Amino acid sequence: MLDLNVVKKQLETQKEEIEQRLRATTKDLHHRDEAISADFAEQSTEMENYEVLVALDKEGQQELEQIESALRRIDDKRYGQCTQCHGNINEKRLQAIPYAALCMDCSNQQANKI
Repeated sequence: MLDLNVVKKQLETQKEEIEQRLRATTKDLHHRDEAISADFAEQSTEMENYEVLVALDKEGQQELEQIESALRRIDDKRYGQCTQCHGNINEKRLQAIPYAALCMDCSNQQANKI
């Protein structure tokens, strides 16, 4: 059986790390005061770097939302319960992905829809 205090602490630590990373990414994204390079190849590299930062920011925001949702489920005594079918989420899955909201069956069904 998972110790919810340990899981909560782990999720809170992950949340802090992601928030720190997002602050750095946001700082980099909005620190666009430098002059645009006259060299086309350099402009291309700068644009690629910008696109990577945007993707990292989006991914971090999504992971942060999942962690916050898992913390609410712990507080609501619903942690470990699939948000779709309301069955139990396998403990090994929760150990691997502590913010998992779906059991494997529902996760696979959702992945097949994509």
